Amino acid sequence: MGNDTFKRYTVTAALPYTNGPVHIGHLAGVYIPADIYVRFLRSTGKDVIFVSGSDEHGVPITLKARNEGVSPQEIVDKYHKIIGDSFKDFGIAFNIYHRTSSQTHHDTASGFFKTLYDKGVFVEEETEQYFDEHAGQFLADRYIIGTCPKCGNEEAYGDQCEKCGSSLSPTELINPRSTLSGAKPVLKKTKNWFLPLDTMQPQIEAYIDLHKDWKPNVYGQCKSWLSGGLNPRAMTRDLDWGVQVPVEGADGKVLYVWFDAPIGYISGTKDLCDPDLSAEKITDYYLNESLKPKDNWEKYWYAEDTKLVHFIGKDNIVFHCIIFPAMLMAHGQFQLADNVPANEFLNLEGDKISTSRNWAVWLHEYLQDFPDKQDVLRYVLTATAPETKDNDFTWKDFQARNNNELVAIFGNFVNRVLVLSHKYFDGQVVMGSDFSDTDLNVMQELKDYPSKIAASIEQYRFREALSEFMNLARLGNKYLADAEPWKLIKTDEERVKTILNIGLQIASNLAILAQPFLPFSSQKLFKMLNLEVQDWDKAGTLNLLPLGHQLNEATLLFEKIEDSEIDAQIQKLMDSKIVNEQAAMKAEEAKPNVSFEQFSAMDIRIGTILEAEKVAKTKKLLKLKIDTGLDQRIIVSGIAEYYEPEEIIGKQVSVLINLEPREIKGILSQGMILMAENSDGNLSFVAPSAGIKNGSVVR
Repeated sequence: MGNDTFKRYTVTAALPYTNGPVHIGHLAGVYIPADIYVRFLRSTGKDVIFVSGSDEHGVPITLKARNEGVSPQEIVDKYHKIIGDSFKDFGIAFNIYHRTSSQTHHDTASGFFKTLYDKGVFVEEETEQYFDEHAGQFLADRYIIGTCPKCGNEEAYGDQCEKCGSSLSPTELINPRSTLSGAKPVLKKTKNWFLPLDTMQPQIEAYIDLHKDWKPNVYGQCKSWLSGGLNPRAMTRDLDWGVQVPVEGADGKVLYVWFDAPIGYISGTKDLCDPDLSAEKITDYYLNESLKPKDNWEKYWYAEDTKLVHFIGKDNIVFHCIIFPAMLMAHGQFQLADNVPANEFLNLEGDKISTSRNWAVWLHEYLQDFPDKQDVLRYVLTATAPETKDNDFTWKDFQARNNNELVAIFGNFVNRVLVLSHKYFDGQVVMGSDFSDTDLNVMQELKDYPSKIAASIEQYRFREALSEFMNLARLGNKYLADAEPWKLIKTDEERVKTILNIGLQIASNLAILAQPFLPFSSQKLFKMLNLEVQDWDKAGTLNLLPLGHQLNEATLLFEKIEDSEIDAQIQKLMDSKIVNEQAAMKAEEAKPNVSFEQFSAMDIRIGTILEAEKVAKTKKLLKLKIDTGLDQRIIVSGIAEYYEPEEIIGKQVSVLINLEPREIKGILSQGMILMAENSDGNLSFVAPSAGIKNGSVVR
């Protein structure tokens, strides 16, 4: 079905997991692309709903709650608010941002399962699953850790090794142990309900083959899964946190989180379309009253003239392209997704974003540090979006794109044309001499931009669309720079009137076309132009501002970001890295016990380094002259990779003075200085915190 035949659009963005805040990887992968697409559709007058919400079930949440000594409900309440408030402040324009702990969702997910159960879709099987005899419960995949059979990582989970990225099953782990008790689990039989993906494969394959126009990474991953053959997948779990399985004999079981979560799009639509439900009645999730649709919820999920689009990250492709469509097929009433534009991953400063290592730029913290720069982050993450391959975010690039592109190109053009209009013509839109050939060429170029940008957005090429938008800003900037109205004003005022008229019309077009990408800046520009917000179809013309129209005061659209602001962000990351490395550092196993007499035989004294020099033809050795309080002696130490000789002269150290002397590189070394090794392998002196007399005994 072509785009022109769709009457309405249902756009979903992956439900973020409420065991932590949202970071820039989530924004670049899912939420900014989805928001650009939705804002564009709204600007073109389309009937569109934009649905997301907090995914509040699953094992990681129960693990987080257990580690923090609180209930799962407390965890999801905390992060639902942080995430929801962050999205709202950042300008992600959901119609509704709800939560899967709501009654509407529990009823919808439970009812969906019951429909499939009553139709005989599920296969009931008794399988062996790991059980913790000490804790008295079955263990979900994430409750089991062990050694990865692929890379040897001793902390691999039962479903995935986060070190090498391999997908695993719990029985593949070497030396598995329960995260609840630390005990070795045993296999015990349990009953679950499976979705028969194997028998549904021809139907799923036919659906995927209808969408060869999907992004190559999406289509390719789907074909790879299908070529390996699909297997039945359990849609229930032995847990006590989640949506209860609504059939007899299912006590102590909940719906598999990947059965439950995508149904959240449907339950969110139900709440959104409920005429009796208002923002006043919902205190714990975001409902945009002005975007409440007129149609009932079924139209957005059942009707053939509705286009369904899922925005996700690449780690969710199999769930949204195979499992969820299989669920919808089995149900029988729902339309399937027309497209599933999934982005790759975003790295941070050359390293993989990691929530466990706190190596991330968290959205709520960014908004605290840069409260008026939502559009700067939107711009940078769109310009560097990992649309076809993994990409990297760096703070220096963030600064450069703001200063060299938003400030120097877009902002500079708008500021110049508005300031000059106020300076020469009291802020009024005027017109002078006839158009020159240059003017006509610029006007013709302008007409083409709305359709070019629209085509890129409709094909989910948001980097390309943003680049075309900035090309229009460059066109305006170059036009002004070449025309030099600040020089012409002395000799040809009529020509200046025409130049500024064209400049202002370009600025008005930029205000319209900026709406999907830079919504805050677009609003600001409309206000400066004293112009009501215009729809997309008004762009491409030079009559948006009539003659005599009065402009408002010019203010800066963007401001430069200073080095000190960027240095602070980089330092925050470095500090976080150090803290997490120290927390993750495992102490070496203790050596065998020694007697008190053996320990007492060691004579450790405080000494001061008097001289230091590198040992010739070595990389690691320094020759030190140390005052031990008893004498001055030479010690050879392997610390040259960590310290320059001149920086350690005068430092106090701990010295084992009764170590048997030994010759090293022709130098008699009489003792050993004590060092501590950090998690990164660097060495530090073991020394008193304040000056102590040389020769003092370390006991």
